[in-house]
Amino acid sequence: MTIIEMLGQSGLLTLLGMCVVFGFIIILICCMKLLQAVVRALRLDKETPADVPQSQSAVSSAPAADSGAVIAAIAAAVHDKALKS
Repeated sequence: MTIIEMLGQSGLLTLLGMCVVFGFIIILICCMKLLQAVVRALRLDKETPADVPQSQSAVSSAPAADSGAVIAAIAAAVHDKALKS
């Protein structure tokens, strides 16, 4: 087997491998689009208020006094870091 024949076979094998990968990616994209259509058709993508965890609602309704404490803690940390530098 000559060098030219081996290069031809390796080029063919490379193209075949790239086609297999490209075909798999196309199939994967089609499956994802199909799954998206099914989820939207069954209305499984809508989040109800009962599904929201309590931690998210607690964070959004934090009192204003707590934000002042957070700002003071951040200012103290920055001041302490500036003194150590």
